[in-house]
Amino acid sequence: METRLLVLADTHVPRRARDLPEQVWDEVARADVVVHAGDWVDERLLDELESRARRLVGVHGNNDHGNLRDRLPEVARVEIQGVRLGVVHETGPAKGREQRCGGLYPDLDVLVFGHSHIPWDTTTDTGLRLLNPGSPTDRRRQPHCTYMTATAGGGQLRDVTLHRLPRPTRA
Repeated sequence: METRLLVLADTHVPRRARDLPEQVWDEVARADVVVHAGDWVDERLLDELESRARRLVGVHGNNDHGNLRDRLPEVARVEIQGVRLGVVHETGPAKGREQRCGGLYPDLDVLVFGHSHIPWDTTTDTGLRLLNPGSPTDRRRQPHCTYMTATAGGGQLRDVTLHRLPRPTRA
């Protein structure tokens, strides 16, 4: 049996977009687990994802305050189909990230993070896989807004795919 994951971060709704792109909502409907690595900005998106996702694993980010911080942890740890997965918003500078995270999270197989809006997929010397899905609503200096999907099964994370969203057209 495999579990389909949707991996998001840095949605910044409604500051950077009024809502998630329809393509992302379609992925929410297909996913068994939605993972969100923080910077929701508004509690209404958390409520909507909780109501539409089969399972939601999320953390708060540096732009999340009030009830979001009350409702979401700084770090989340779950096991999905034998994959020990962690979620955190910030991991510090890119330089030294693998060594730093490998030391901080020796109990994990995968660490999902956000904050930079820059997609990231590397594996540390200790075997920890680091994933940042970018942002589906705020590309910053990236060419596209992005998110990730993956499958978990038999203790392994497979089929990790970075999805690029089309740029919105101006009317």
